[in-house]
Amino acid sequence: MNFANMMQQAQKMQKKLQDAQAELASMEIDGEAGNGSVKVIVTGQGKFKSIKLTPQAINPEHPETIDTDTIEMLEDLISQAMIKATEKASEKTEAAMKNVTGGIKIPGLF
Repeated sequence: MNFANMMQQAQKMQKKLQDAQAELASMEIDGEAGNGSVKVIVTGQGKFKSIKLTPQAINPEHPETIDTDTIEMLEDLISQAMIKATEKASEKTEAAMKNVTGGIKIPGLF
């Protein structure tokens, strides 16, 4: 195999990797708990997107006492905390990978 052919194959592989990453980033995957009273949505890359709560998740004994403003406030607070935590985790992962690779960016690794 000649060098030009190897470079062409490497470029094709990099394009496929970028396409796969874009597809995963646009994908939405949900998970539910508590008989559907809590629903979380993440991307195909595992990044948090949103959370939905029902009144039963907050007060199973008396769900009728929970108003929509309370639900929305809790969803917002949980979402903000999850986003901040995942951003911190990504930063730590990137820093650790830079240590390992000596600062060389390897597509798909981080």
